[in-house]
Amino acid sequence: MASLLLALKALRELGSRQGGLYGLYKIGLLTGHYRRLTPDDKHWTGFSAASFEFHPVISMPGRDNLASSLDSRGRDQLVAEADEIVSGAVRLFGGPPVSLELVPPGPLLHWTEYEHGRRETDGRDVKFIWEPARFGWAFTLGRAYTLAGDERYASAFWAYTEAFLEANPPYMGPNWTSAQEVALRLIALTFALQVMAGSPGCTLERKDRLSKAIAAHAGRIPPTLVYARAQNNNHLLSEAAGLFTAGLALPAHPSAQRWTSLGWRWFHQGLQSQIALDGTYMQHSTNYHRLMLQLALWMVTISRDSFPLASQERLAAATRWLLALLDPESGRAPNLGPNDGAYILPLSACPFYDYRPVLQAAATAFLDERPFAGNACDEMSLWLRRNGKLVKGMKGSTPLPPPSKHPLQNAPHILRLAGHDSWAYLRAARFTGRPGHADQLHLDLWWRGMNVAQDAGTYLYNAQPPWDNPLVGAAVHNTLTVNERDQMTRAGSFLYLDWAQARVLSHEHATDGTSERLVAQHDGYKRLGAFHRRAVTIQAGGSWLVEDVLQPAGPWHALSNKHFTVCLHWLSPDWPWEIENAPVELSSTKGGWHAVIRLQSPQGWVRLKLTVPGQDTSLPAKGFPRLQIARAGELVYGDGTVPPSLGWSSPTYGDKIPALSMRLSASGSLPLSLESEWSFF
Repeated sequence: MASLLLALKALRELGSRQGGLYGLYKIGLLTGHYRRLTPDDKHWTGFSAASFEFHPVISMPGRDNLASSLDSRGRDQLVAEADEIVSGAVRLFGGPPVSLELVPPGPLLHWTEYEHGRRETDGRDVKFIWEPARFGWAFTLGRAYTLAGDERYASAFWAYTEAFLEANPPYMGPNWTSAQEVALRLIALTFALQVMAGSPGCTLERKDRLSKAIAAHAGRIPPTLVYARAQNNNHLLSEAAGLFTAGLALPAHPSAQRWTSLGWRWFHQGLQSQIALDGTYMQHSTNYHRLMLQLALWMVTISRDSFPLASQERLAAATRWLLALLDPESGRAPNLGPNDGAYILPLSACPFYDYRPVLQAAATAFLDERPFAGNACDEMSLWLRRNGKLVKGMKGSTPLPPPSKHPLQNAPHILRLAGHDSWAYLRAARFTGRPGHADQLHLDLWWRGMNVAQDAGTYLYNAQPPWDNPLVGAAVHNTLTVNERDQMTRAGSFLYLDWAQARVLSHEHATDGTSERLVAQHDGYKRLGAFHRRAVTIQAGGSWLVEDVLQPAGPWHALSNKHFTVCLHWLSPDWPWEIENAPVELSSTKGGWHAVIRLQSPQGWVRLKLTVPGQDTSLPAKGFPRLQIARAGELVYGDGTVPPSLGWSSPTYGDKIPALSMRLSASGSLPLSLESEWSFF
């Protein structure tokens, strides 16, 4: 009964259209329809060789142009990483080098069997099987081959590709389960085949075999496009881009016209339904937002027709949205929402976490702007361009104004004053698609290029408890939880229901430019009878005051005798810390309660003062207020216990590093207030 109620609630919140499409996909699996459409008998080899003749899809940069876009450090780094790949190592999700494994665990089953639950992956998270099979490493080999002309890079590509094709026959094994993975691999194979075409090792036999493999990949996508449409997220964009790519690369193929038509239609329908007018991407993730922009840049690069004006306007707004979230010193962005480490077109010497290469290319293509000086961010723009020009018609369109000009209508909600070396992002979302994280009123605080108060990220999707996607909840974000409840109902690893909705109440600037104040509220605890309101103020001198109030959501008399317990969480890097004025660690007076934590950052001291104004110590709840500090899942200060997921930060998928979780708990009747003041020295 509980499962049925959750299913009905999911159908109501996600919509009957998406629910119906997902139901069709499940029916196709259960009836064997998809297995019949994608047989494992290599039927795709029956076309004539002429049907698979490969055509280039991108305008290649010259060797001199590529060299000039990289400084000496960038050139050395590119060659070093390509040499790593030649030696059999690859960097997954922007992490350290690991062995390049392209042979999945066996025995291989038809891809539909894995969707029926038979995921025989030797206990490994399937993403560690999928990621090397995306062929992101092929872009690095292709870039290095273009730069240096070293045949070792072309030879390595062919050796690894042929090994993959032998070990992963069409539609067999986990690497054919997800049509999105198939599409991203198709794009990489198309890129590499064009870049390596001038190599002596690129024989007619090899070209023909790889062209046939691209056709087999394209044949996997249309049967289950209904699933991507049900998701209506980056899956749909990726699969549409893959189909469009295959149609252009194999124009004589009998299905080429259908592939390009499907790809163009669903890509632009996806852009226009997934990107809001203010530029917000519906998956609410900086990593997925970047992925979407890269897919759009790829489509701009290979398409012969100009984008529809509606798509251009959404992409212009989406570029401005992500530019607003960029930290100008580090090139990083808040680790907002799901972060699965995706970086599908690694065409830059800049590290995984640096968003500037993608934003430089996107701003050039969709805004006719170049926001970053110097050459370090330019290589991606060199690869992803339309004959060095903007999309036809872009100059004639009117891009939306920057978010800062209309703070109440546009996201993201940023506080950033001229002359200050700190800035903040307050998360206040109105969800129109399913949320990835319960993070309403989370605050990201940056100072001198450092993410002082940060989002924990993601870590793993598919692992044994407690690491089965645990970093999605409000308890690990920089916000309040109430009565140990999450802001929304978690109905699965990737599904939240009872969506908490936030709204900005005011955004004020002092006339003399010395302060700025943003106030927002969300209704995630309305079922408990309360609203969470947060006010964030940057004060004269550069300190930050964060005021949290849990206030009644209904008639005052109904809640007057009810007590609530709130927990305020802050996550900071793993810096040395101390309680100020030790051993007098905490102070409690009739006027309130406070504690002061000092963090020693590489740039200087960070001071966090936590206050419970007017805390009545005579309240019946014992043990409150309470301060806890956790590191790497263990309590290092205070009493009680903490979940093992506290005190961790995940900069990219599969990687977690120690961090400091600071939790202030208080109890009382409504309204219940807490204050946090951040200062820098």
